[in-house]
Amino acid sequence: MWADMTLHAMGKCTLLGQALSAGAAANLLMRDVCKKEVYGMTNKGTSFYERLEARGVSRRDFLKFCGSTAAMLGLSSSAAPMIGAKLAGAADSGLYPTMWLHGGACTGCSESVAQATYPNVADIVLDILNLVAQETIQMSTGEFAEENIEHMVEEEKGRYILIVEGTVMTGLGGNTLRIADMPFTEHLDHTAKYAAVVIALGACAVDGGWVVAHPNPAKGTGVSGYLKSVGIDVPVINMPGCPMNPEELVSVVVKTLLLADKDANGVPNLTPIVNALDSEGRPKWLFGSTIHDNCPRRGHFENSNFVYQFGTPEEAKGYCLYPMGCKGPQTFRRCPMLRWNNSVSWCVEAGGPCIGCANWNWVDQSAPFAGRFRRVGQGVLGAGGIDPAVGAAAVGGVVAGVLVAHGFGMKAAKRIGKNATLQNEPMKEYDAKRLKKSGGAA
Repeated sequence: MWADMTLHAMGKCTLLGQALSAGAAANLLMRDVCKKEVYGMTNKGTSFYERLEARGVSRRDFLKFCGSTAAMLGLSSSAAPMIGAKLAGAADSGLYPTMWLHGGACTGCSESVAQATYPNVADIVLDILNLVAQETIQMSTGEFAEENIEHMVEEEKGRYILIVEGTVMTGLGGNTLRIADMPFTEHLDHTAKYAAVVIALGACAVDGGWVVAHPNPAKGTGVSGYLKSVGIDVPVINMPGCPMNPEELVSVVVKTLLLADKDANGVPNLTPIVNALDSEGRPKWLFGSTIHDNCPRRGHFENSNFVYQFGTPEEAKGYCLYPMGCKGPQTFRRCPMLRWNNSVSWCVEAGGPCIGCANWNWVDQSAPFAGRFRRVGQGVLGAGGIDPAVGAAAVGGVVAGVLVAHGFGMKAAKRIGKNATLQNEPMKEYDAKRLKKSGGAA
């Protein structure tokens, strides 16, 4: 849908550009006309619902969407009309100024939003957010694109939302990633400094994602850790996952509209939003439970029905994939409830184990994806995740203690060992060695 809107606007803006002389006045006029065309705001007299109807989204479908958003926020279905009214009011009273920057990324999060199905997330969100920059799908290029960003920074200081997708690459003085003839780090410094809030969208923006995996030659790190290192104090909402789910982004936008009232100068009060984040800066309503907690195969886990090899009858029966490397018990996210592709399916339902893409430094921690965790530890946002060499030494003693305690607990419950009363997953060799070394017996 975004692509269609962009192409539609491109034709009008190109014709307009041919008729105007070069200069600041022409650029300003083009910016205003293009923005109105792309975001459906040309007809100021039309209401939010009328604009949605023009895009093929009925009022009933919109309220269904609000109902699912309410459930995501932990509210009852009775909150759907309130959410709908808040979204409509926000759209009709003036768009939220927003820009979306790209660091080192595969643009998977952008694609996740752009490919969202009916009711299209973009249909709703684009009537709320004045999105002046989104490098994956925007029509403007070169100096014109940079002028749009600079215009928002100057005109909306302290009021705009900054969405960052991708890793902050600090290697070679930030020159491992250059945009518009300057390091991406300088772009981030300039825009984050004056933002009301920063949304770190996707695993790469949260702690470096794929880029930060060993040996991390680009010196990638997450947005939150980087901003702290350069002394920029701005609220950061971390939304890990590879990629993020478009409904997760919508829930954060809706939560902001519901809780963040603006003052007379249009600056939102973000204290309620910050209070709704956990210790790692993640929205509690999205990352407060593990995938294992809500997994439809949880019953098989409790009954010790496991898949030990793909292509077996156990796999055909939909048994638990924990022995095949599923990271669901360690991964905090709501994939079983949100799902993907118009809520049709998700990783485990499609037959694959969870690979823990919402965990800190998830590539190093989860690989090999078809095997158990090679290391366990706390993510270090300030350092962009765990370095395999440094992190192991720092948390090794704690991890060993946890594994030993886990082994004793399993043996006391008679779920493992010689006198086990359940036909359960065999004790891992590593756990058995740790248990024996600490005085127990497998």
